[in-house]
Amino acid sequence: MGSNYTLVRYQHGGEKYEILVDPDKGLAYKKGELIDLSNVILVETIFTDSNKGEKAGESKLKSEFGTTDPLEVAKIIFEKGTFLLTATQRKEMTDQKYKQIINIIARTYVDPATKIPHPITRIENALEEIRFSIDPFKPAEEQVKDIVKDLRRFLPLSSENIQLAIKIPAEHANRCYGIVKNYGEIKKDEWQRDGSWIAVVEVPAAMQLELLDKLGKATQGNIQSKLLK
Repeated sequence: MGSNYTLVRYQHGGEKYEILVDPDKGLAYKKGELIDLSNVILVETIFTDSNKGEKAGESKLKSEFGTTDPLEVAKIIFEKGTFLLTATQRKEMTDQKYKQIINIIARTYVDPATKIPHPITRIENALEEIRFSIDPFKPAEEQVKDIVKDLRRFLPLSSENIQLAIKIPAEHANRCYGIVKNYGEIKKDEWQRDGSWIAVVEVPAAMQLELLDKLGKATQGNIQSKLLK
């Protein structure tokens, strides 16, 4: 496969169908970022074997796809088939997905003994132990579920929530309200006569330190907090 093109391949009923596409435009179309397929495919030809130049006959296309229009057939192949990433694309997407997976684990799970997240390097080392394979197209959130099952053999992980009681001074209250709302569920809150804000918020245990760090910066350290559970 050359660097100037890649394939989208669909196999069904023992038959194989391929289209030649621009790698970058093809990937953008696969992600839903492009809608004009005519600028994505390099030739309006449906192949049964592109390496040998073997084309699919009209009768075969009509039987399999219900149409002989190459653009309509290409749409179906994109929808049901496999986009063959170039080596560069696969590496970039896999690296990006790997970082997303680590970030989700660090923000969602904690060490049950300490109730705080594991260091990133510890998570990375444990991931090397299980030798999992990343699907560049599958959402990171979906992959994390299966990865954590294997990861627990090497790393204790818990995804419990905790509740924090916080008090924010009046001059920072409005801004901090938005920060807290983005991090967790406000179970109850009350505005004091002096304009300060007190609340009980439930957040994933893994996000406790991050939330407190954000609030600390927003208030120049002028915040009161207490772990309730």
